[in-house]
This record gives sequence, C-alpha cells and structure tokens, in this order.
Amino acid sequence: MKINNQDVNIDDLFNQKYMHKEVNKGIYLSDYQMEVLLKYDIDATKCGSINELIYQIDEVLDNEDADDLDQVSKEINEFNYYHNTNK
Repeated sequence: MKINNQDVNIDDLFNQKYMHKEVNKGIYLSDYQMEVLLKYDIDATKCGSINELIYQIDEVLDNEDADDLDQVSKEINEFNYYHNTNK
C-alpha cells in the first residue's frame, strides 16, 4: 500500500514487536525498544523507575553517537510525558 508516496507494509503496523508491554512497574516498552536498550547494555527490567531508565539512556548518549538509541529515548520520553505528567 502507498502512503505519502511510500510503500508501507500494513502488517508492520500491527507487528507485536512494536506493541508496548510492562517490563517493570510503570515501565512500558516494545520488544524493539528492549532490543535497542540491551544492545547498549541497558537492562530496563533492573530499573526502579522510568526516570532511572531515561537517566541511563542519557549517560550512554553522552558518550556515544547512537541514532537508534536516540530514537528510542525520544519515544520513551514522549510516553513518559503523556502517561506520567499531570496536565
């Protein structure tokens, strides 16, 4: 299927790999996000909070140029904002 002149596989939009699951109390991640975090030796299951996870990601990003981790960081920060910020 073409969307905005790009071929998009509809099955990818519903792939379980991208669905969020609770990996620890209050931390929801997709399998893809977990893969990227583990690639940089960040184990989200050992984090006590989403803020601790974000801190660990930021420490790695301070020392490495990792586009995939940077994207995951943005996704986690956005999720955190919409689910944990009083508006």
